[in-house]
This record gives sequence, structure tokens and C-alpha cells, in this order.
Amino acid sequence: MLIALIFFLFGLLFGSFANVCIWRIPRKEEVVIKPSHCPDCGAAIKWYQNIPVVSYLLLSGRCRQCQKKISVQYPLVELLGGLLFATAYLKFGLDWRLAGYLPFLWTLLVISAIDFRHYIIPDLLSLPGMGLGLAFGMAGTFLPVLNLSIFGYNDPFAVWAWLDSLLGMLMGGGLIWLSAWGGEKIFKQEAMGGGDVKLAALIGAFVGWQAVLMVLFLSFLLGTLAGVPLMLLGRLKKTAEVFDDVPKGQPSKAMVPFGPFLAMGAVIAMLAGKAIWFLYAALLVR
Repeated sequence: MLIALIFFLFGLLFGSFANVCIWRIPRKEEVVIKPSHCPDCGAAIKWYQNIPVVSYLLLSGRCRQCQKKISVQYPLVELLGGLLFATAYLKFGLDWRLAGYLPFLWTLLVISAIDFRHYIIPDLLSLPGMGLGLAFGMAGTFLPVLNLSIFGYNDPFAVWAWLDSLLGMLMGGGLIWLSAWGGEKIFKQEAMGGGDVKLAALIGAFVGWQAVLMVLFLSFLLGTLAGVPLMLLGRLKKTAEVFDDVPKGQPSKAMVPFGPFLAMGAVIAMLAGKAIWFLYAALLVR
């Protein structure tokens, strides 16, 4: 448990950096060299005011200089970073795969928050993420996180990690693109953006072709369960509220950011996919 605690603390630190990226990347600000500062008054944040979660509690959720409220997003993202890192360690142990999966989980956390707030998935994160997933696959680092045994124990696509990664990327991005194309033809409006396609490809590169099928299923399921009630309650933002380039007179349509659901599906499939598959198989047999 001591090592799990170390990974949790490590995740808190990277969660703090995730908050920096979540704020600055959509605004095209520098994320490494520029020191931390209050987004309202611009006052510099001292190191002892920037301790993950602890500082938020000590400051009572307010900036020490201007007393403006600090968003609860900051401690939540930090805690999620800690929980994701610790859970990944408990799942895989001190395995080489963690060298790829920890950056993967961190990237999903940042992308989810940005998409949730701004309805965009930056190429700055998704494109390098795809490359990283393929690179680790080519290095033979990954083993399939989920083996559905579709081809028995001699899966021709999962024998080589790089092929599993490449096929996962193509299937993930390809199926989401197909869903977006079909949705646009049926509903006469854009169903998903290119960012969702790239994110699904990124996820596929990391988890492989079998797990990405479960990721997509879980993502659509979670998106429906969350989106339909919000739509009925009128809590979804409209296109005109999010984008400045919506033509006048064009009907404003409700929007659901799909990136967070893809990310949640990926985390569930990666960390608990085998348990879900075994439960499904047991229910099927009954």
C-alpha cells in the first residue's frame, strides 16, 4: 500500500499540472515556463499556496490576494489524477506498461476537462498521444489490456503489440468517423467533431483493437445515460452559446461533449474490462 500511496501523491502532482494545461491550452498560453498565477487578479501563486488539494483547503477555496473563489475543478482534477495513478499501479503493478499508461490516463484527464468546458479536443494533445501509443506498441511495451478471445488464444492481431496498437487506432478512429458520418446523414447536422475521431484513435492506439470495441460501447452507453436526461431538463448548451461563427437564423442545437465519455469508457475498459467481460459471459451462459 505504501507504493500505491506514492503513486497517488505522484498523481496529485500531475493533476496539478493538468489544471495548468486545462486552463492555458485552450487560451494558447505557454504551459511550462510561465509561473502559476490567479486567473482573476494575476497575482503570483507561491509554491506553498500550490500544494495539491491541501492549499485549496487551507485557502478556503479563495485567492489570498483578491479573495475571488477558486473553482472546485482544481482539487477535483488533482484528486482524479491521484486516484487514476494509484489505480493503474494496483491494476498492473510495477510493470513497464505504466510508462505508457500513466501519460495516457493523464492525457485523458486533460482532454476530458477541456472538452467539457470548451467543447474542443486540442490536436496538441490528441496527435502526440496517438504517436506515443504507437511508439509504445512498436517497442513491444503493451500487452492487450483486454482479451475477448474472439479468435481463441491465437489472436492474429494481438500477437504483436505494434499491430494490436495500429489496428486499435484505425478501428477506434474509423468507427467514430463512421458514426459521425452516419449521424450527419440521418439527422442533417454534425453529430461528432474531428476531435472525437482523433481521441478515439488515440485510445485505440493505447488499448488495442479488442478493448477499443468495449470503449466505444461504454462511451455511447454513458453518453446516452447522461445526455438524454440533461437534454430533457434543458441543461445542455446550444451551439450559439459555444461558437461565435454560427450563422444568424440557423437553429441552435443542443450539444453534448463526447470526449469525457470516450475517456470514461477507456478508463473503465482498461482497469475493469476483464471483470465486465466475465460478468457478461456469465450472464450469457445462464
